[in-house]
Amino acid sequence: MKTFFGHPVGLANLFFTEMWERFSYYGMRAILMLYMVEVIAKGGMGLSVAAASQIYGIYTMAVYLASMPGGYIADTYLGARYSVLIGGIIIALGHFTMAFPSPATFYTGLVLIVIGTGMLKPNMSTMVGSLYAPDDTRRDAGFSIYYMGVNIGAALSPLVCGYFAQTKEFKAMLLNWGLPEHLSWHFGFGAAGVGMTFGLIMYVLQWKVLGDIGLKKKNAIPEGSTAEEAKQALAKPLTHQEKQRIGAIAMLFFFNALFWAIYEQGGSSLNVFSERCCSNVIFGWEFPASWMQTFQAVFVIALAPVFSWLWIKLGDKQPSAPGKFMFGMIFLGLGIALMVPASMLAAQGKVSFMWLVFVYLFQVIGELCLSPVGLSTVTKLAPVRFLSLTMGVWFLGNSLGNYLAGYLSTFFDEKNAQSMITLYASMGGAGITAGFILFLLTPTIKKLMSGVK
Repeated sequence: MKTFFGHPVGLANLFFTEMWERFSYYGMRAILMLYMVEVIAKGGMGLSVAAASQIYGIYTMAVYLASMPGGYIADTYLGARYSVLIGGIIIALGHFTMAFPSPATFYTGLVLIVIGTGMLKPNMSTMVGSLYAPDDTRRDAGFSIYYMGVNIGAALSPLVCGYFAQTKEFKAMLLNWGLPEHLSWHFGFGAAGVGMTFGLIMYVLQWKVLGDIGLKKKNAIPEGSTAEEAKQALAKPLTHQEKQRIGAIAMLFFFNALFWAIYEQGGSSLNVFSERCCSNVIFGWEFPASWMQTFQAVFVIALAPVFSWLWIKLGDKQPSAPGKFMFGMIFLGLGIALMVPASMLAAQGKVSFMWLVFVYLFQVIGELCLSPVGLSTVTKLAPVRFLSLTMGVWFLGNSLGNYLAGYLSTFFDEKNAQSMITLYASMGGAGITAGFILFLLTPTIKKLMSGVK
């Protein structure tokens, strides 16, 4: 039987499709804050860090918030497979809209990306989960491989989009072509759209390897049922076990939101710290601050196979989902806490970019303990008839976390070292404390999970 690294062959389609979708998302994300805070004379929007952080927080919140209606539409009308296709088309249109320089196209593009991602994101995760039987021990490992695909796209995109948006070399090319150099930002946004287009092509070409995964009949009731029977099946009350498992999801939901509130500083305050407080020079060559965004993804690519192997090697002895969440929160807190000494040194002048490299390394170790495990756990705990909708609710935690990330970033002020120290020390303390609370709650959460690991 044909497989993909020992997993169902349909994982290959979802792996490469999501790789290119994340290329588009993280490529635009890498330059978004920097574009908004850049002065108008250099092609930016000239916003303050606080104002740009609010827009960033609202936008990234909305991307995940849209997963709820996206999941509902898939469960009720289109099925996951076609929802992903339509969502990808809308995302590509959004990026290409931002390639045109005006405030109207900027905000219109953001709205389109929000709508498209809401259609695509929860349903991709749903289809990955549907590749495996409920008792298949490869599931967590499969999500880790899928997560590696996400991060291959996320690693490449800041380099590509950042090159077009920020490098002196590309700006010189624009001048040679007779174009104003400030258009470089919009070439960066356009490059993100090209990535999503590649993803759509890959998705359609490999359509058949998914079999009937993601088609509407898989998310609802058996073939031959009438519309009224379908309605009754969806309206059927939750069982006691289903309620307990939803309770477990709800408890993990809080920690998921807190995780992303801290982790997403990478795209907001840490991105501006890299631009204004770091010496981004290697072997005498200065690289764009946006390129720092590639480190998180590179570390995931390097470590995801290790974690995938580890979960398979441990088998039934691996930590439970809440146990993995505990380790995730602790490593996240330790990582952001490194910004305390970095902020102290930044008061005296620019610091090495290696501070951020180590911050991202610790955070990624935490991410691999929490994020793919969270996706996998939701697909195991959620009632089958509400799978995509439940995944959309899970992404609501990401949505809340991203909004909080934007809010916390408004307190960033590179001219006030004490403000930065307080900001990052608070986040570090919150992450480590959350890990300790999870340790205490693990027995309760495991009980609610009713045997699911």
